[in-house]
Amino acid sequence: MIRTLGNWHCAFSRASHMRTGTVILLVLSLSSITFGDAPLSARYPNDSGIGQDRQVLLAEDFEVETVSKLTKHWDNVKSPKTAPMTIVHDSPVRGAGNRSVKITATVGENNGGHLYTRLKRGVDTAFARFYVKFEKDPGYIHHFVHFGGYHPPTRWPQGGAGTRPKGHERFTVGIEPFGNNGRVAAPGAWGFYAYWHEMKKSADGRYWGNGLKPTEMQRVPAGRWQCVEVMVKCNSAPTKRDGELALWLDGKPVAHIKQGSPRGRWTGMGFQLQKSGGKPFEGFSWRKSNDLKINFFWLLHYVTENSLRRNKDTKRVNSVYFDNVVVATRYIGPIKPSR
Repeated sequence: MIRTLGNWHCAFSRASHMRTGTVILLVLSLSSITFGDAPLSARYPNDSGIGQDRQVLLAEDFEVETVSKLTKHWDNVKSPKTAPMTIVHDSPVRGAGNRSVKITATVGENNGGHLYTRLKRGVDTAFARFYVKFEKDPGYIHHFVHFGGYHPPTRWPQGGAGTRPKGHERFTVGIEPFGNNGRVAAPGAWGFYAYWHEMKKSADGRYWGNGLKPTEMQRVPAGRWQCVEVMVKCNSAPTKRDGELALWLDGKPVAHIKQGSPRGRWTGMGFQLQKSGGKPFEGFSWRKSNDLKINFFWLLHYVTENSLRRNKDTKRVNSVYFDNVVVATRYIGPIKPSR
C-alpha cells in the first residue's frame, strides 16, 4: 500500500510541470442546476443524523478526540510524521460540532496528507459536499480533493497520472484551487482537474489531466470556512455522452457542465466554458462500461516544490482545515442550522 501511494505521488510530481495553472473548466446556464425539491441537509438541522439517511454514502464530522480514531471511518489515512494530521477545535457552523481536521504540508519534509475511502456502494450519480478553510496567509497547492470511480474498487488511491484511462477501469475528478502561475492570489481559484477516456492529449504526447474552468473566476477565500459541493453524473450507457459535472460554493451554483454547454477551444490543457458562442460541448462519456461506478472519495491536501515554483511562492508550510464531509445520491447543500 505504501509503495502504491509512493508511485502515485511520483507520477503527480512528473505531471506537475504540465499544470501551469490553466486548470480549465465549464460553466453553463447556472439556473438549470436543479436536483430535487430541497437540499438533503434541510431534513437534518446541524447535520444531526444525516449519516443514517439511506441516500448518504459517507458522512464524517470529525467529532473524535484523535486522528487514530478516523481509521474506523476511512480506508486509508496518510499523516506525515514531520507534520501529523490533527483534530482541532474549529468548525464552520455553530451547533454542528466543534472539531475539524487540520492537514499540514511542509515542503522539503513532506507533501501533506489525505483521507481516502470507498463509498458504501457504487452509484451512477453522486454529490460530495465538504467544508474547507485555508489559513489567512495561505500558500498554493498541487492537488486537492478527488472523487470518482475505480473498477474494481480499492482500499487506497490508484495511480495513473500521465496516462489516459481506458474507459472501464477509472475516471477521476479533482476540485482544486489553481494559481495561474501566481497571477491569482493564493490559494487560487476553483477549477476541475479530470481524467477520463475522452480527455485530450497534452503537448508532450501524454495525458496530464484536462483542466475545466468556470466562466467567471471563483476565488478561494482565505481565513474563513467555505462550503464546496461537487456533482458527478455518469453517462447512462457506453454509447452516450450524457454525463455531467457541477459545482456549488456556499450553496450557490457556479458551474454546470453537460452536453451542449458552450465551450472554448479544447486542448490537452482543457477548455473554458463560454457565456455565449464557442462550440457545443460534446458531453461527458465518463465510462465505456456501466460496471464502472462512482465509488470513492479522497480528501487530499498535496503540496510540492513544483507547485511553489510555478506559482512563484516561497511559503513552505501550508495548512488546510476540513469538516462536515457528506457524499450522497442527491444534492446535499450547506448545513442548515437549528432554530
